[in-house]
This record gives sequence, C-alpha cells and structure tokens, in this order.
Amino acid sequence: MSTSDLIAPAAGLTAAEVESRTAEGRTNAFVPDSSRSIWSILRANVLTLFNGIVVACFLVLLIIGRWQDALFGVSALANAVIGTVQEYRAKRALDRLALVNAPHARVLRDGEEQDIAIGTVVEGDVAVLRAGDQIPADGAVFSSLGLQVDESMLTGESEPVEKTPGDEVLSGSIVVGGEGRAVVVRVGAASFANTLAQEAKRFSLVASELRSSINRVLRWVAWIIGPVFLLVLNAQMVAQGGWGPAIESGTWRDAAVATIASVVAMIPLGLVLMTSITFAVGAVKLSRQQVLVQELPAVEGLARVDLICLDKTGTLTQGDIVFDGAHPLVERPGWEEVLAWYGVQNDANATARSLVGSFTLQPASAPSGRVAFSSARKWSAVVFDDGMWILGAPEMVFPQGSAELLSRASELAASGRRTLVLAHGSPTDDETVPADAEAVVLLTFRENIRPDARETLDYFAEQGVSVRVISGDNPQTVAAIARDVGLDAPSGFDARHLPDDQGGLIRVLDENVVFGRVTPDQKKRIVIALKTAGHVVAMTGDGVNDALAIKEADIGVAMNSGAAATKAVARLVLLDGKFSHLPRVVAEGRQVIANIERVSMLFLTKTAYATFLAVVFGALMLPFPFLPRQLSVIDGLTIGLPAFFLALLPNKQRYVPGFLRRSLTFAVPAGAVVTLGLSLYALAGSAWRIPEAEIRTGATLILTIVGLWILVVLSRPVTRFKSFVIGAMMIGLVLVFSIPLVRDFLQLVDPTLPTAVLVLVVSAGSIGLIEIVRFVHRRVAARDSLRATEERAAAVARAEDGVEG
Repeated sequence: MSTSDLIAPAAGLTAAEVESRTAEGRTNAFVPDSSRSIWSILRANVLTLFNGIVVACFLVLLIIGRWQDALFGVSALANAVIGTVQEYRAKRALDRLALVNAPHARVLRDGEEQDIAIGTVVEGDVAVLRAGDQIPADGAVFSSLGLQVDESMLTGESEPVEKTPGDEVLSGSIVVGGEGRAVVVRVGAASFANTLAQEAKRFSLVASELRSSINRVLRWVAWIIGPVFLLVLNAQMVAQGGWGPAIESGTWRDAAVATIASVVAMIPLGLVLMTSITFAVGAVKLSRQQVLVQELPAVEGLARVDLICLDKTGTLTQGDIVFDGAHPLVERPGWEEVLAWYGVQNDANATARSLVGSFTLQPASAPSGRVAFSSARKWSAVVFDDGMWILGAPEMVFPQGSAELLSRASELAASGRRTLVLAHGSPTDDETVPADAEAVVLLTFRENIRPDARETLDYFAEQGVSVRVISGDNPQTVAAIARDVGLDAPSGFDARHLPDDQGGLIRVLDENVVFGRVTPDQKKRIVIALKTAGHVVAMTGDGVNDALAIKEADIGVAMNSGAAATKAVARLVLLDGKFSHLPRVVAEGRQVIANIERVSMLFLTKTAYATFLAVVFGALMLPFPFLPRQLSVIDGLTIGLPAFFLALLPNKQRYVPGFLRRSLTFAVPAGAVVTLGLSLYALAGSAWRIPEAEIRTGATLILTIVGLWILVVLSRPVTRFKSFVIGAMMIGLVLVFSIPLVRDFLQLVDPTLPTAVLVLVVSAGSIGLIEIVRFVHRRVAARDSLRATEERAAAVARAEDGVEG
C-alpha cells in the first residue's frame, strides 16, 4: 500500500478485514532475534579456535592409546556444556520477561479503540497516536491535532517534526506532542525500523572492557601457540634421544603427550567460561529482582558508574500527580470549565488528568482551536468563544511577566508543589502567547515521594556515586523534593540559563545538584557534558523527554511504567518501577567486574607459567615435568573449582579502569616465579639423577602448593566461606596423594628425601616471591585508583577550559 492509495476508514478495519489480511501475511509480526539464538550460543561456547585445539589434542591422545591423559577433554566439554546451559537459561528467563513486557499498539477497529500487540497490527489498520506512544508501523497521517513526532532514533534529528495530513510517520519514532491518526502502509520487515528490533539488543554480547581484554589475551595466545608447540615438540623429541630414534622406538608418544600437556595448559578456557557464566547469572539474578537486562555487558557497566542522573517524576516521586489547590489572581469567569475540559482530553497528561475530580462542569461549546502541549515551550492552549486560554509553567507563559506573579509562583514552588498558571488572552494565529495575556489563576499540584528514595540516595552517597536531578519542572519545586529525600540542594538551577559553551556547562553541573526547566535536548547535553568531564553516567527516567538522555548515557535505566520509547533505548528496565532496585543493580555490576578481575588473575597466571614453562623447557631441551592428567588435576584444585565459587561471591569493590593491565601485573610475575621454581627444581633433579616419575611427582606437588597459595593471596581478605573453599582444595590435594587408585592413575610416587627437600625449598621460596609480587601488585592497583581520580579531575579541568581531552 502506498500513501497515494491512502483510504482512511472512519471506523477502522472490520474484524473480517483484519482476519483476511492476517491470513495473507500482511501483519507486523516480524520478530528479529530478541535474544541470542540457540545456534549462536552453541557456536560461541563450542565452535572456537581453542576448543578446536583441545579437541585435536584429545583425539591425538586417544589415537596413540593415552586416554588417561585426555582428562582435559572432559574438562573442556564440561566448560562448553555449562556455558551453553547457563546462557540458554538466561536467554529463556529474559525472553519470558520481554514477552510479558512487550509494547502494544492502539488501533481503531469496528469503530472502537483497541490495545493490541504490535505484531498483530495489519496493513490498513488505523493507528491512534498520542503523546508518549511509539509508532508501531510505517503509516500516513490523515488527521492531526498538533501531532509532533521525535524521529531522532531513526534520523539523528533531535528536533520534533510536525506532522500534518498526508505526511509519513515511521515505525520506531515517538509521539511527543498532540495526537493524530494514521493508516498503516508498511508492516513487518518492510517497515523502516520495526520497533521490535530494539529487543534484539537484549542478549547481544556488545563490547565491554572485560570481553575485549579477554579476547586480546586469547589473540596473543593464538599467535604464540604454534611456535611454542614446535619448540616444545622438538625439545621433547630430543629428550627422547632425537627424532629418528624416538620415532623408531615409539617413545615419540611420550614426547607428544608432554607437548600436548604444555600446549593445553596455555589456553585459559575457564576464563571465557567464567565470564559468560558471571554475566548470565548476574542478568538472571537481576531478573528475579524485576530488573530486565537488555544488554548483558550492562551488568558490567554498572560497576563503572560514578554519577547518576535522575528524573524527578517516576524516580524520586511516584509520578501520581494530585491536584493541590487553585489560587485565583483576577476575576475571570469560565476558568473552572476550561480546567474541566483539559482534564478529559485524550492526550491529557497526568497533571491535566488530576483536575478531573475537582472540576467537572464542561464548557457549553466546543473549542474552535487549540495549541498542543510541547515539552520545549511547556504550555498548551485552547480557544473558546470567550478567547484563548493558556495553561503552562508561569515563567514560560510569562517570561517577561510581573515580578509579583513570578514571585508568588516561586513561593508556591519552593514549598515542593508544582505550579502552573492559567492565563487568558486574544487568539493568535502563530502558536504564540497573546500579547494581552493575563494570568487568571495559579494552580498547584503535589507529587508523592517514593518511600524508598531516601534510602537509595543514601546508598549512592556511601558508594561515592554522585547524583544530579534533572527535571522539566520548576527548579525550586524539584529542589524542595530533593531536600526531602536527603540531597544537599539549597536551590535549583534554571536550565534556561545554562551556558552554551561546554566548559561553562560543566562548571555549572559541578556546582549544582538540581536542575529544573530542562528540555529533552538539554538533558542530552547534560549527559554528554558529564561524560566529557570523565564521568561514567547512568540516567534514569520514564518519560518521552528522557529518551534521548537515556540513549546517550553509559547506562540507561527506564521504568516499565514509562513510555515505550524510553524502554526501547534503555539497557535496563525496572519492571516494577521501584527505584530501590538500583543499589542491587549497582552492587551486582561491581560484584561481576571485581570477581572476574580476581578470577582472571588465577587463569592468566596459569597461562603465563604454562607459556614460560613451555619456552624455558623447550629452550633448555628438558623433559616437560608434567603429564596432561596431572595438570588437569592441578587446574581443578587450584583454579577451576575455586574460581567457580569466587566468581559468584558478593563483592562491593569500586571499579577502577585498567582491568587487563592490573591482572597481567600480577599474572606475569607470578607465572615467572612458578616457572623459575620449577625450572630450578627440574635442573636440580636432573643433576641429582632423580627418576622422571619422581621429578613429575615433585613438580606436581610444587605447582599445587604454590597454586593454592596464589589462591589464598587472591582471596584476601579470607572470609569463612573462602576458608572453606580453600580448605576443601587442600583436602583434595591430600586425597590425591593418599588414595592409591588416584595416585596410581596420576602416576605419582613417594618422593625420596632429596626430592622432598627440593619440593619444600622451592615451594617456600616461590611462596615468598609470590608475596612480594602481590605487594607490588597492590601498589600498582592503588596507583591505578589514584591515577583514575586524577585523570577524572584533569578531564573536568580540560572540559571547563574548553579543551578537548
């Protein structure tokens, strides 16, 4: 259907027409992947380069008859299965939430307005559009009453566009003012930007510091694993007497086993698994708190937030506007009827609807014209026989008004009440306030403060998260409410006086907490300026006027009761609208990134020492001191099992940039310490002619003891639960050496006195060096924290000076 063929049925489509078009497939039921598909989850967890290497090594061991050394294959399989199951469970949980909270459309059918699922809109439907609605499908306007559409999410143009009959409206754009009706001309995949495409973000693994850092490490390992493999294989063949003799005697099998042991140990498979699990578990845990995570890495991003911007309505207050009282200024009959008319209009906002209970007598005649409300001008108007009535913010209707009027309005606003003025004047033709406009009555409204607002803001203060309240209401009204919830806000800043330059804007944002009369575009400017100043910004809100700022923020948080547009661009949706969930959300983000950092040091230490051991033993032409089965058990006791528990423990540590650098600052020196100890042990054992089986036993003991000590170091402060986990791993070590069946399977033997002495000396020396490494690492971490603070201060200074950082 094209706009030129537009036919607008007065009563909308009939049920028979809808059924016919549905049968023909002319519906809006185009549903892109609302979350990761099962195939993409399997591909991400199974079909990877390193899984391919592991499977190849596993098959080689099976072919040469050394299945006992192929335990790592079972471990890799378990990693893939666990990762797949966890992500699939998270996918199902989030899909169910999204289904329940999917947006709806309002259409006219059989002469009646109906709310229907967006997917059931059909071509030719008459869409009824009102302020706050997201347009469900492409359409052509055939009636408009001040219809204004925000197409910024589609075109990048932030200014609302006036729509008149014959104009086109696009799916995904937002009605920000007035009302109208449009015939749907394109649906489903043919529409310009189907609104359900917003849901595709919900489970996308977008860029994050954790993922990008881990992927960088994997790329490094991928580049070096081939040369290291050849180096170690050559060394092991030489250790078996040379390539020719080893192949003739069959001892090449031992060389292959040792080479596979060194290569598999280099791959941090568990780190990828733990990151996926932690993200998925975090998202599911938040879903149980009625928080829908639309992008998994948003869980991580929350840990970085150091400033949160709040919209007053729906966040600090419950959003239910209650009419407080009327304060007449002059004698002008008819104002009560005008207020009654405002209260019952289809596009009436919450403020206007609150008038219904107090003003019931409607005007005797219908209006002859009107000016729809605009969030930019903050007033609306209606024309009756007796003239033009304007309802809006006093300082916007009368920007040059009398000092007495504005003083009286300011006095009422300072008490925490929202103040509007109803004025009267001669009708105008250009949607401007009449020059002869006269203020007739001041109206005051109250908002109920959320009972959980103060407690939530106290939490942010304790965590060092700054707060800015940005609202479209009177700044003094907003400041009064902010004071009621515990914020230090002696006054509010009027956003109409915000500086145009970036430096001046940042200075004002730094000096004030509350901002009123903020337009949607200014909210976006504020968020951008705060980000420029070095802050990681979260933005909460529920109205259409919050959508641009929420989209621009590092983390956008929307209330489920809010406009479809706001929820569409937010990364988190508070499904029950409770502001009190935010502390748990922030805490979950901090737990994720802090625990992954700790776990990453375990896995990267293993990768570091495995790489160093392979290179050193390859260069020195020494037999590799481990069998793959022995490394599998060591990994399980010192990394795999404890990491699973550590990754899910509570952790309130504040995020500091530089995750990978800090992790490597510990992992590389710790890996070097382990390599040094094992190399000295192997050289001494070779010099003292200790049997190979005994050397492997001692090396297994050293690596397990030092690995457990690294676990202790990274677990500090050691809580009762951590002590239980570490103790269980130590008991596991004792059982490995005590149970004959296990010991025989791992080819462990009783060490002689020289070996025991070597093990004790090397272990003690390595532990001492690990403590030094941790001391230096903590100094580096503290320096990182200080540098982050200084860089943020420097960014603020640069921004204030107007210099781009």
